[in-house]
Amino acid sequence: MRVHLVNPSDVSFGTAVITPRWLYVLAAATPSHFGAPIIADETLERFDVASVAPGDLVGIGIHTANALRGYTVGRLARARGATVVFGGIHATLFPEEVREHGGAHVVVSGDGDLVWPRVLTDCEAGTPARSYEGGRIEGTAFSSARWDLLPENRYMWGSVQTLRGCPKHCSFCSVWRTDGQKPRQRPVSDVVREVVELRRKGFRFVLLADDNFYPVPLADLAAADRRSDKQQFHALTALRQDRFDLMAQLEQLPADMVFFTQITMEAAEDPEFLAAMRRARIRGALVGVESVTPEGLKAVYKNFNLAGEGLVAQLQAFRTHGVHVLGSFIFGLPTDSGSTFEATSDLAERSGVSFAQFVMLTPFPGTLDFAKWEQEADATPSVDGIPLTRYWLIPSSQRPRVYAPHPTMSADEIRRGTQRVWDSFYALPAVWRRSACVRSLRARLAFVLISKLYRQMYANTGIATDSARVARSARRARWLAKMARRLFIAAPMPDLAEPAAQSPTAPPPFPVRVVS
Repeated sequence: MRVHLVNPSDVSFGTAVITPRWLYVLAAATPSHFGAPIIADETLERFDVASVAPGDLVGIGIHTANALRGYTVGRLARARGATVVFGGIHATLFPEEVREHGGAHVVVSGDGDLVWPRVLTDCEAGTPARSYEGGRIEGTAFSSARWDLLPENRYMWGSVQTLRGCPKHCSFCSVWRTDGQKPRQRPVSDVVREVVELRRKGFRFVLLADDNFYPVPLADLAAADRRSDKQQFHALTALRQDRFDLMAQLEQLPADMVFFTQITMEAAEDPEFLAAMRRARIRGALVGVESVTPEGLKAVYKNFNLAGEGLVAQLQAFRTHGVHVLGSFIFGLPTDSGSTFEATSDLAERSGVSFAQFVMLTPFPGTLDFAKWEQEADATPSVDGIPLTRYWLIPSSQRPRVYAPHPTMSADEIRRGTQRVWDSFYALPAVWRRSACVRSLRARLAFVLISKLYRQMYANTGIATDSARVARSARRARWLAKMARRLFIAAPMPDLAEPAAQSPTAPPPFPVRVVS
């Protein structure tokens, strides 16, 4: 029984920015007697279904955006006599849909690191269960990835996960409901060992692929400190300390290494944490800004963010500490109006964010927004018999770009306004001005290339309704990605040693009185 692992995608770019981590984690969790899994990442090239033989096992990981393509792959694999196994967040949420539309024999829910060997063993014996529950495993049980299976010269950045889970409860996000609000943190030594393995292969840019790299805001620490029972305070202090210990280890790695992560805005109020990020060369972070108005932030349960000039100051604090921000903004909130687009574009420019993404409000399954939308959707419209509340089952060429009705704007007004902001922010003169944030000509060229690539991949192929425009964008992205990769990869360092283990760093200052 050969094992195939497939990452579905409607669009293939030939070269990808970030390694799809789950493929290589499950490859590592595959018992050795099955041999090395055959890995297919469709963001590179289409999966060759003809390579599947009767008796093989095809594992497919899906989220909502690629579910429809995943279902096509599943049906084709089943028709060739393979055992089809689905996992991922969407399969966890809709196991029966996966069986109906994807031809799944088996559905795996939750974390796959530990349950995957049992799935394979049962399938090999011909006694698979219909469902397997992976649950939420502790960080000490996370599998490292098998980076030895990476194809040559296809990815720009490596990826390493340091924790799962997020303590927040944003209405548009499913992470806290599926991965939990308790941050499950991986041992520092495991993280560093994997980073070293990637640098040995020539990856000097590495994504710390976490749900939230800043799991302990100072406000939460202060609130825990005010309680008479100090158990929560000590737990949060230890979690925060572990973050500093990790960054101290990253600081010892080769000086050409650069890290990127995802973080909440609250980190802007924590100068000690930002200083540690700078020393560790965590040079960039995806920061969820979402809205530039207090009303918009309230609508998505993100009141811990500031708005207006306070927001500008927070974003500039990241830049002051050498952290480039990829700001994420949402359009189509009920509180938005026609003036929101220009106001958001203006704030993004003034605040000094290096990159930005402008997404249209999409009710993703597993979120509070989706649950509310599904409950309130009376006489839901449909496309070819598929209700809009199951929009991911609609072919992408027929799928609307905006789903929930807006009180003051039409769907097309939201789409055109969003595209206008993308076009303005990523116009070449604007990109060149922002590229002054890096010093060398090579770095500025890399900045321009990655900016234009990002726009092609995530704006034109995601917002455009014209299929010809999407196809042109995919071709341009393929060319740009191939060019850009050369600027991010360094010479391999096969003999790089892991940094020596250190005693824990001294705890950073905490501006509240600790009561024992």
